[in-house]
Amino acid sequence: MSAEATNPGNPGAAGRGRGRRRLELRGLRRIGRAALLGPAPRDGLPHALEHVAQVHRRHHPDAALDTLARAYLLAESSHRGQLRKSGEPYITHPLAVTLILAELGAETTTLTASLLHDTVEDTDLTLDQVRERFGAEVGYLVDGVTKLEKVDYGAAAEPETFRKMLVATGNDVRVMSIKLADRLHNMRTLGVMRPEKQARIAKVTRDVLIPLAERLGVQALKAELEDLVFAILHPDEYATTQALVLEYAGRPDPLADIAERMRTVLAEAGIDAEVLVRPRHLVSVHRVRLARRELTGADLGRLLVLVAEDADCYAVLGELHTCFTPVVSEFKDFIATPKFNLYQSLHTAVTGPSGEIAETLIRTHQMHRVAEAGVIALGNPYAPTDGPDAPEGERADPTRPGWLSRLLEWQRTTPDPDTFWTSLRADLAQDREITVFCADAPSDGSDATDGAAGEAIGLPAGASCVDAAYERHGERAHCCIGARVNGRLATLATVLHDGDSLQLLMAPDSAAGPSPEWLDHARTPAARLAIARWLSGSQEPAVGPQGPAEPPSGPSPAGRPAPDGESPAAARATPGSVLAVADLPGAAVRLAGCCTPVPPDTVTGFAVRGGAVTVHRALCPVVARMAATGRQPVGVRWRGAGQGTHGCRVTLMAEAFSRPHLLADLTEAIAAQGAAVVSAAVEPPHEQRVRHTYTLHLPNAAGLPSLMRAMRQVPGVFDVLRAGRVRQAAAMRP
Repeated sequence: MSAEATNPGNPGAAGRGRGRRRLELRGLRRIGRAALLGPAPRDGLPHALEHVAQVHRRHHPDAALDTLARAYLLAESSHRGQLRKSGEPYITHPLAVTLILAELGAETTTLTASLLHDTVEDTDLTLDQVRERFGAEVGYLVDGVTKLEKVDYGAAAEPETFRKMLVATGNDVRVMSIKLADRLHNMRTLGVMRPEKQARIAKVTRDVLIPLAERLGVQALKAELEDLVFAILHPDEYATTQALVLEYAGRPDPLADIAERMRTVLAEAGIDAEVLVRPRHLVSVHRVRLARRELTGADLGRLLVLVAEDADCYAVLGELHTCFTPVVSEFKDFIATPKFNLYQSLHTAVTGPSGEIAETLIRTHQMHRVAEAGVIALGNPYAPTDGPDAPEGERADPTRPGWLSRLLEWQRTTPDPDTFWTSLRADLAQDREITVFCADAPSDGSDATDGAAGEAIGLPAGASCVDAAYERHGERAHCCIGARVNGRLATLATVLHDGDSLQLLMAPDSAAGPSPEWLDHARTPAARLAIARWLSGSQEPAVGPQGPAEPPSGPSPAGRPAPDGESPAAARATPGSVLAVADLPGAAVRLAGCCTPVPPDTVTGFAVRGGAVTVHRALCPVVARMAATGRQPVGVRWRGAGQGTHGCRVTLMAEAFSRPHLLADLTEAIAAQGAAVVSAAVEPPHEQRVRHTYTLHLPNAAGLPSLMRAMRQVPGVFDVLRAGRVRQAAAMRP
C-alpha cells in the first residue's frame, strides 16, 4: 500500500540494483504487466482495464462494467505521478490487486473497492468523495483497508490498523479479501526493498495474514503467500526444496499413471468425473519431506477428482476403494462435516500398482471453487437471495464465522495495543479448529434456546472445557462447575477433541466464580481475558502457564455487570451477606471460592480492586502467592463468636479406593448430614485410587467436622480434605 508509493524523482533504482533472486511461483503471475498489455479497448473500457474485465466476465457474464471503468479512471487520475519502488506507475498495483480478486471470482463491488483501495491513504481523495461517487458499500470497503497514520498512533499504528480491519471484516468479510490480495501483490514485488524490511513484512504475513487466509478458506492466496514467505525467511530450505522439485521434474510421474487408471475405472462405472494431478506448492513439499524424511515422485502432488453432485463424491469413493487398495487411516469426510472455513472434500489415499501412495481429494466443482477462493467464491454474501438471480442451493453465511466472533469479542476488551497484538498472533497460531457439540441445559434460569441440545461450536485444537464454557456462555461461564464429555463426568481441565459431545454444568448461584487454576487450562484469549478480569476484580493476581495474564480493562472489571453507582465487587457481596467482617471500613467482603473458608477457620484477607476484601483460609496456597507478590493482608474475623451458626459453602475432597457405587454411598452420607450438593466432580481412577470433589452447602458451619467424619466412614474412603489442602494431597499421590 502506501509503503510502495514514491515520488517521480526517486524511482527506487537502488532497490532494483540488488540482484535479488526472482520468485518463480505458480498461480497468477505478472498481473500488473498483463493488466496494462491487454487487447484493444471495447465497450468503452479503458485499455488497461480490459484484461480485468475479461476475467471478471468469465465468472460473472452479466456484470455491469461501467462502474469498474469509472473507478479505474478515478484511481488512475488520483495516483497519476506516483511510482512504485520498482519504478512502475503506481496504478499497476491496484490493477494487479483487482485482477487477483477477479481471477478468484469476486463480484463487481469488491473489484470497484480494490481499484480504489489506496486512494484515500495515498492521494488527496477523501472517503466522503468515494462514498459520494460509488456508494456507502464501496466506501466501507475502502475505509476498512485504509491504514491508520503513524503520526497519530506511533508504534501502535500497525496493531491498531489490523484491529480496525478485523472489526470491519466482522461486518463485511470482503474487507479482508481485499487486504489479502493487496498483501499478495506486495509480497510478489518485495524484492526491491531492503532485506530487513522484507523480513519484517514476511513475518507479519506469516503470523497474521496467512492464518486469516486459511480461516477465510482462500487457499489459492494462502498457498502462494506461504511460498513467498518461505523464500524470504528460509532461503536455504527454499532453495533445497525447489531443487528437489526440479530434480523430479524430468522423471516419469507415477501420479499420472494412477490418474489414467482412475479415469478408466470411473468411466466403466458410469461416473462422469474429471481426474487431475495437482502439484503441491513448495511449502507443502517441504512439510512432506520433513514428515517422511524421503520423498517419492508421488509425494510431489495429489490427485483431484471433480464431479457434479455430492452423491457422486461417495460413488467415486466406493469405486476407488473397490478397485484400489485404500490407506484406511488417510480417510476423512469433510463433506458431512465441513471445516470451519467452508472447506468440503473427501480425503483418501490409495496404493498404485508399484506401491506408490496417491493422496486423493474428491469434491464437486462448486466445492472446488470454494476450496480455492473461500468466501470470495460466494460472491456478495449480503445481496438478496430471493430474486431470479439467486444461487441454487443453500449458501453458507460467512458474515460472522465462529473464529471471527471470538476475535471480535476479546479484542473489544483489550484496548492495550501490545496485548491485542500478542493475543491476535497467539490466537491465529492455532492453525486447526475442532467442532464440539454442546448439549448443555443451563440450570441458571437462562432461556431454553440458549441451551439447545446439539449446537455445534468451533474451538481451536487443544481447547479445554473452560474454553468451551466461555465460547458457549460468555462471562456467565464464571458459574460453570463441571462438565460431561461424551456422557462421562470430566473436569474443566479436560482437553476436547473433534466431534466430542459436551454438557456444561452451571451453578444456580450467580455468586460462583472461576478459580485461578482455570488460567492453566484456558487456551483461547477470550477465556483467559475473562478469567483474568474476574480474578483481578475479586480475588487475586491471575497467573497462568505463560506468566501473568493479560491486564484487565474496561469499565467493569468483574465478570458480571454491576448496578449503577456500585463497584463490581460490591455488586457481588455486601458486608451483611457473609459471616466475616474486615478491618477496612466500608469494604465489601466475600469468601474465596478456592478454599471456601467457614467458621472457625483461621482466615486472612486481601484487598482487591473495587474496594472489596476477599477472605481466604490461612493455609490456602493463594495466600502464599499473594504474599510473594508483596500484597499486604487485611485483618478479617468471623461475625459474633465465630461459632458457625449460619449456613455456608465448603469444598471437600474425598480420597478413596475405586469401587462400584462409591459415588452413591458418598452422596447418601452427605445427605444424611443435611448438606446439599452444589457440584461434584470425579477424576479418572489412578492405580485403583479415585478422587471425588464436592462443593456443599451446609445449613450450619459447626456441622462440618461431623460431616467429614461421616464421609471418612464410607467404605473405601481413606481421607477427606478441605479444598485448601488439595495441592498438597495431589503432590503426595503416586
